Formats: sequence, C-alpha cells, structure tokens
Amino acid sequence: MDIGEKGYTHDVIVIGGGPGGYVLALECARRGMKTALVDEGEALGGTCLNVGCIPSKALLESSELYYRMRNETGIHGIELDEGALNLDVKAMMNRKSAVVAKLTGGIASLMKARQVEVIKGKGTV
Repeated sequence: MDIGEKGYTHDVIVIGGGPGGYVLALECARRGMKTALVDEGEALGGTCLNVGCIPSKALLESSELYYRMRNETGIHGIELDEGALNLDVKAMMNRKSAVVAKLTGGIASLMKARQVEVIKGKGTV
C-alpha cells in the first residue's frame, strides 16, 4: 500500500511499532500532531515484547517457580510427595501469551486514546 496514493494526511508518520516507534508516535500525538504509525507486526511492541524478552521472562519465571517448589520447599517446612508436583507446559505457554497480550493491549489502548492511527503494513522511506 502506498500511503500517498490513499490520501492520508498526517503531520507525522512513524515507521515501526517497537519501543522507539510507539513511544515517538504517542509523544507526537500528545503534542497535538496528527500521527500515524505503520507496523507490519501482529501487535505493537516490537520483537522484545512480542517474541523476545518478555515472553522468555514469563516462561523463565514459571520454570523458576517450578524449580523452587521442587527443590527449595523443604527449608520452609513444606513437604511434597515426588509425584505431587506436575509441570503443565501448555498452561505455562498460555500464561506467557496472556502476559504478552496484556502488555500489547495496553499499547493499543494508548494508541486509541491518543488517536494515533495504526496502519498495518511495511513502511519504507
């Protein structure tokens, strides 16, 4: 899609919905500029939020909790039968997805509140 051909008129068009892009778009809108943000991702937030840092940290937190319950409860006087503690990878993945969805949803809400037009696609200069 060529934005120029579609008749878009904005003061600012930001390319990329990662942490630099979405923060810039929000700030421009806060300052009264008609702002659009072009991003080809499934959700705003960039690699770190969607598939990198945040998802891996959510999974790491779950696995660390499992490890601690398996190995460190005895010092607190809590005894677990060997078979009583189960690992549900599907539930861990669902939790990870929920964490990401909450954060990306927050960004989308901010975009809507500041009236930043989000355009799905690949932006080029």
